[in-house]
Amino acid sequence: MRKKTTLAAAVLTAAALTLAACSGGGDGTDGGDGGDGGDPTEAVLSFYTDKAAWEPSFDDMNAASEGVTATLEFTGYSDPTAYDAFIKQSFRTDDKPDLFTWHTGDSLAQLVDEGLIAPTTEIWDAAIANGDVTEELAENYTYDGEQYCVPLNVVYWVMYYNKAVFEENGVEVPTTWDEFMDVGQTLVDNGVVPLHQMNIIFEFVWFQAILAGLDPDAYNGLSDGSVSYTDPVVVEAMNIWHDMQTDGYFIDPGVTTDPQTLLQTGEVAMAYFGTFFTGQLTDLGMVSDTDYGIFTLPNVSADLGDTSVVVETGPLCVGAGSANEAAALDYSAWWMGVDAQSAWSESRGDVSFNPGATVTDAALAAITEEVNGDGFLQLRRYLEATPTPIYTVASEQFGAFVTNNGDPMAVLEAIQAEADAYWAEN
Repeated sequence: MRKKTTLAAAVLTAAALTLAACSGGGDGTDGGDGGDGGDPTEAVLSFYTDKAAWEPSFDDMNAASEGVTATLEFTGYSDPTAYDAFIKQSFRTDDKPDLFTWHTGDSLAQLVDEGLIAPTTEIWDAAIANGDVTEELAENYTYDGEQYCVPLNVVYWVMYYNKAVFEENGVEVPTTWDEFMDVGQTLVDNGVVPLHQMNIIFEFVWFQAILAGLDPDAYNGLSDGSVSYTDPVVVEAMNIWHDMQTDGYFIDPGVTTDPQTLLQTGEVAMAYFGTFFTGQLTDLGMVSDTDYGIFTLPNVSADLGDTSVVVETGPLCVGAGSANEAAALDYSAWWMGVDAQSAWSESRGDVSFNPGATVTDAALAAITEEVNGDGFLQLRRYLEATPTPIYTVASEQFGAFVTNNGDPMAVLEAIQAEADAYWAEN
């Protein structure tokens, strides 16, 4: 196993623009012959990621894969912008990355269109047939009928709640939207702020949650232009959000205290986040199912058959034409399996996309089983489902909306104006 030192963000910002300084060791000569026809267990793959802090977990994965498939030579970036620039530049050289993390949506489509990523359709077909992954998740990786990359991870967007606050205020986990609103009103009446929200980074998530639970077809329709942001059901979703803000359901979105601390101290009773939030609560010493609980947010519409749950996933991609392309594809197939995903889940303390993987946190294990069972509809996260130019305007509009609680229609009209321009050209 070989490893490169994780680079600090300040250094990487400059180094990313100097490819030779960052990409050494990616020529496939330092770990045996992992190219076509070679033994993948002897290969050391050049691996790049913008998740520098996750290096210990990739060390664990090297221990799990040793003797089974290739191992990784880790290079981690802390600056996402520098990382994206580095990856794109690397394909103009002979040091193409064997394996690298990336983004779904427009960013992945761009690399696929340029022929920079090796297809993984056969790996997906086998994994789906084996029950290692759902067909719904494959949609995030499908372009013109072929799959590209495999999921690095998966995140389910769920509701975290402070159990002591719930008990002190005599409220229980809601199972319907009406019950959820009753919980919120009780907390407001008792002087407790029910919900967390932010005006940066995750400013869109309550639009996502409400519309997905009100009309998932409309939610999906926004991503391909078949639904307008000014259609009545979208306006209804925004008005619900507006009313919740007016009624005091949310904390000041500009608060600088970390959301995990706000939940720990009870300054908010609930926080709608991806399941990665468990790790942040664990870091504070909070104990799952003791200090906090998790539940899936009920649908806004009681008429829907399945409960909508938003899923976020990040790709693990094989560079087309890289020195160890065949070994990297072999590693990708191993990554999808139960053994690899159980090791990953244990190391990260997180869920896995593989329903058969062992998830050590009981609450996360229950959520994984729940959302992958009958009665749930998985939807892509708004950020990845929305074309980048539209998302850029939407994030600005939603950020202003949660800050000022202004006119919902003005927000939607501004986003639709950008959507009209985008879909006229695409």
